[in-house]
Amino acid sequence: MRTRFQGPKTGSDRAVLLAHGAGTDLDAPPLKSVAAALAAAGVPSLRFNFAYRDAGRKAPDRAPALIAAARDAADRLGRRTGLPPERIVLGGRSMGGRMCSMLVGAPADEGPRGALGLLLLGYPLHPAGRPEKIRDEHFPRLRVPCLFVSGTRDALGGRDELPLAARAIKGRVTFRWLESADHGYRPLKASGTTLEDVLAETARVSTKWVLSLR
Repeated sequence: MRTRFQGPKTGSDRAVLLAHGAGTDLDAPPLKSVAAALAAAGVPSLRFNFAYRDAGRKAPDRAPALIAAARDAADRLGRRTGLPPERIVLGGRSMGGRMCSMLVGAPADEGPRGALGLLLLGYPLHPAGRPEKIRDEHFPRLRVPCLFVSGTRDALGGRDELPLAARAIKGRVTFRWLESADHGYRPLKASGTTLEDVLAETARVSTKWVLSLR
């Protein structure tokens, strides 16, 4: 598993795990932007590659293997920082964030992992073009604070559907909507907003939220 640790190795009372989306890797711009902002605020983070990316494959592994990889990466971050699960925020982009939420919201007999919160950058509520296939079956088991950072044009979980599904979450839920951005965080040119603007807003909002957790 290729990883990238960023920030102080000791001294922080929290840390953040950042998992990548299906078509990217640990160097995806949103993850790098958030990791840099966290490091500047004194919060360590760990980005990692799922096994299929390290193997050079494009198609993700099945969910159980991805969830197991997220658990392993979270454990590595815990060992590196000396922090218990309850002081580590789990999350990431799209598929990566979803796998982390499934790890935290796993049924009791599957060993759910504790967490300080869930940082969900572009949560894929349903597959592209299949709005009937809602990926929220584990939401009622989520009892930690959750931050959803999604574009207002996100075709995989829009403003009219994601808040509705998130009502099932038991933990405190916060939304940040990125104006005119799509699922890949790309804004409309006519908006006057650049991708760099969107990434900076995502990093700023995510870091502020992580620091607010108690």
